[in-house]
Amino acid sequence: GNGIWVVPPFRAVWIPSRTEHRIRVSGHLSMRTLYIDPGQCAGAPEQCCVVSVSPLLRELVLHAVDMPALYPLGSPEERIITVILDQIRDLDIKPLNLPIPEDERLKNIFVQLSKNPGDKRTLEEWGRTTGATRRTLTRLFKSEMGMSFGQWRQQIRILESLRRLAEDEPVTTVAIDLGYDSPSAFISMFKKALGRTPGQYFAAGRD
Repeated sequence: GNGIWVVPPFRAVWIPSRTEHRIRVSGHLSMRTLYIDPGQCAGAPEQCCVVSVSPLLRELVLHAVDMPALYPLGSPEERIITVILDQIRDLDIKPLNLPIPEDERLKNIFVQLSKNPGDKRTLEEWGRTTGATRRTLTRLFKSEMGMSFGQWRQQIRILESLRRLAEDEPVTTVAIDLGYDSPSAFISMFKKALGRTPGQYFAAGRD
């Protein structure tokens, strides 16, 4: 209800118990889900987050989903689950979320940018659309989103690029559609935000 999390291939999303949510799939999907007793997750993240899945955790999850629902205490199955829980407590959280605004003026911007992430309108131009001054919008983004308008819009573009690149769309097409002047400008932004170029990012997930 308060954000969007994009989960690229070979990553996972941690969802705390009693969190109402929905999943939207882009392209072909193969996924595994673990349901864990909240009492067994002390130290796990308290909020939704996207995480890296280590090769060890991936293999453990693939094995665990084929285990019987009930298994004896002290068994090899219990020891596997114990290792999984240890891995979950040490998850590497990735900045792949987008906070959704509550203020109607910001929500108007969110709806339009969601439809067209490549929209290059400045905050002053958005102000004329929403009926607010640039100063007011600047203040609202800082107080409600915890980031500047530029940072927030970039996050929209990053998440949209991950979705499209995961569907094997060309980098050049994605870059131009998202409002970048050239593929190199897009790749530079992507690397600065996520630490790798698009090609390196998806290759790393498959290691």
